[in-house]
Amino acid sequence: MSAVMTPENGIKPDSLEALGYKQELKRELGPFASFASGFSFVSILTTVFELFALGFSFGGPAFAWTWPLVFIGQFAVTLIFAELAARYPIAGAIYQWSRRISTDPLGWFAGWFMLVGYIVSVAAISIAMQSVLPAVWDGFQLIGTDSSMDSASGSTNAILLGTITILICAGISMFGIKKNAMITTIGVTIEIVGVVLLIGFLFMNVERGPEVIMQTNGMEGTGSYLWPFLASTIMAAYVMYGFDSAAELSEETNDPKRTAPAAITRCMLVSAVGGGLLIMGTLMAAPDIMAPELSTEGIAYVIKAQAGDVFGGIILSIVAISIFSAALAIQAAAARVMFSMARDGRLPFAQQLSTVSTRTQTPLLPGMVVCALAIGVLLLNLGKPGVFGAVTSVAVVIVYLAYLLVTIPLLYQRLNGHPEYTNPDKRYFNLGKWGTFVNIIAVVFGVALLINVAWPRAELYDPAGVANPENASWYLQYFAILFVSGVTIIGAIAFPFVRKQKPSAATMTNVPTYPK
Repeated sequence: MSAVMTPENGIKPDSLEALGYKQELKRELGPFASFASGFSFVSILTTVFELFALGFSFGGPAFAWTWPLVFIGQFAVTLIFAELAARYPIAGAIYQWSRRISTDPLGWFAGWFMLVGYIVSVAAISIAMQSVLPAVWDGFQLIGTDSSMDSASGSTNAILLGTITILICAGISMFGIKKNAMITTIGVTIEIVGVVLLIGFLFMNVERGPEVIMQTNGMEGTGSYLWPFLASTIMAAYVMYGFDSAAELSEETNDPKRTAPAAITRCMLVSAVGGGLLIMGTLMAAPDIMAPELSTEGIAYVIKAQAGDVFGGIILSIVAISIFSAALAIQAAAARVMFSMARDGRLPFAQQLSTVSTRTQTPLLPGMVVCALAIGVLLLNLGKPGVFGAVTSVAVVIVYLAYLLVTIPLLYQRLNGHPEYTNPDKRYFNLGKWGTFVNIIAVVFGVALLINVAWPRAELYDPAGVANPENASWYLQYFAILFVSGVTIIGAIAFPFVRKQKPSAATMTNVPTYPK
């Protein structure tokens, strides 16, 4: 619930105090740093580079149509979040938005899902180092000689490289948000340069015209193309999330009611254009559009075939920088969710987790805990190479679920004519009369994407079992459903206990609030 200024309390209506909290974190971030936090999370150079093969393997060249389709749905969510970021510029964005437009328990679950999703995402993005660093220099293969993710040495080395990445992120976070943002900004700048270079290279080496996106490569077999198309949609769904992380740093951003909404929307627009051009350029530049390497190596195959090792090494090095920048941004966002929930007394050890460093004016302990838990997720994969893909998938599923715990309650408020959401503050970003329509699109697409990504496709969750039925694992195939169910049950058991804790001194519980 949001606070409102009264003549008696003298609180400025646009201050953090008006929303119920004392200003403890240091405001040091400008517009580009805010944009960089969201763009780093989406990280099209990393995700499109890594996941192109996944989409192509399901849908062939025509899978390119899934990119604008998913963008429509996710941009509707982006606009909804931009509006909420202007109204509630608070750390722990998804958690705070959900509990203020619905109920405290529902908001807590949104925060709980988001926190788990972020922690798993830190682990998932760090794993990606294995697919890049050993290819740049074989000295990065510290364990064994086989760098393949489905080999024992490759998967173990992935855990080691991922752990090192996370530990470096933890060390950087100790220097405060300004240093964190500076490194993220440098990483984003390098990534944007890399995206431009790669797009330029691909379009200068085209082998065919844009009509290639009408080709299915026979992926439909004797049936309908609808099913392989839906499966290939997962690639875009994996990429287009995390744009809201710019809002997580609202309490450390200058003029957040204007800066955060702009950062969120720009992040999504730039990612959509850049990612779409990467997909189209790869399809047009591939030496052989029927080559099986497009389903296994993806963009890397095209670069090697058209440019050789030197340019490929440069691009891979930039991808590695992008992966690190993404891990750093996700870790920072996760730490702010943990801090925000702890400040409200909604996590175990809340008093400790809500403490702000007097030296850096940032929540240091949450950053350390997030990194430790992410390393724990990595270690769960030890000796189980097949779990890597499932871990990446559940990170997306659980975050999409958290998004719905914002968009669905907000749609309910709009349909019931709540004045806060039907008559928004015109001074800041708002959807005006289009709010309900955009909200409906966000909910419909959100539900559809959640079901599609969580659907227990063995080809997605247990590819090794499909290749070798003797090694098939039913629990991997249903991993997303089992994982989300387990997280929900744990959350349901934990909430009655954590809600008994007192908020920290920074939570101004005496501030008047809007009635439900």
